[in-house]
Amino acid sequence: MERQISLRCGARVEAALERLGHEAVTIDVRGDLVRQLRTVDPEVAFIALHGREAEDGTVQELLEVLGIAHTASSAAVCARCWDKVLAKHLMRDAGLPTPDFHSFSEAAFRELGAAEALPVIEERLSFPIIVKPARGGLALGMKFVSSATQMPGALVAAFTYDRRVLLERHVTGDDVVVSVVDGEPLPPFCHATLSPADVTRAQQLAVEAWTLFGCRGYARIDLMRTVEGELTVLEVTCVPSLAEDSRMSEAAEAGDLAFDVLVDRLVERAARSTIPA
Repeated sequence: MERQISLRCGARVEAALERLGHEAVTIDVRGDLVRQLRTVDPEVAFIALHGREAEDGTVQELLEVLGIAHTASSAAVCARCWDKVLAKHLMRDAGLPTPDFHSFSEAAFRELGAAEALPVIEERLSFPIIVKPARGGLALGMKFVSSATQMPGALVAAFTYDRRVLLERHVTGDDVVVSVVDGEPLPPFCHATLSPADVTRAQQLAVEAWTLFGCRGYARIDLMRTVEGELTVLEVTCVPSLAEDSRMSEAAEAGDLAFDVLVDRLVERAARSTIPA
């Protein structure tokens, strides 16, 4: 799934770069990535890759080691956003509204008797609870838990993908997505109608999250408007999809930001950026 998304995004970005007059070379990320990068020696790498290596900062780290500017946030920022537990702690410490949560490592359950604390956690968060791996994409290993009897199976599923799990209070409401380009929020994407106040608040929270994590280039901030009318931040994605049907693309169109203009802005910003040492 992630590879197919990557191929679609890559083809779309390549076409846009060629229309803009750039010489674009597609690199298929494999075991010889460093060799390919050294052979091509690009001025800017446009990251259209999705999955763990792109979103956890691995590819960005390699590009930065090689001194190649790229369109995504830095490796350190990607790592912070990819780790859902670390991201949640950062948001909570900064005062950003985010659903209540607890997290534990597999070792805590195996060696420290953390299972004995589950009834307390379940009471504090109240069912339903979302259980998911601390790191991962496409909702892999995520389970909706509506009772204590479902919790052990959900934990086993989550630990299949990561050694740490996040238990998060389930929030009912409308999904709200705000894409941010160079620190400027685009119109929110939501299937429900948002009031002008909701639009302003959603964009404000998105920019606060962008600034908190230190994002650059572009990012997608997922929020929820609860049934009580409150807005809460769920997560930040540093390498959002740019496929035709992605929420990032839809938000850009809603904000009258043509895809080619978006690509050009990201490339120009990357070319001017300072590569982390």
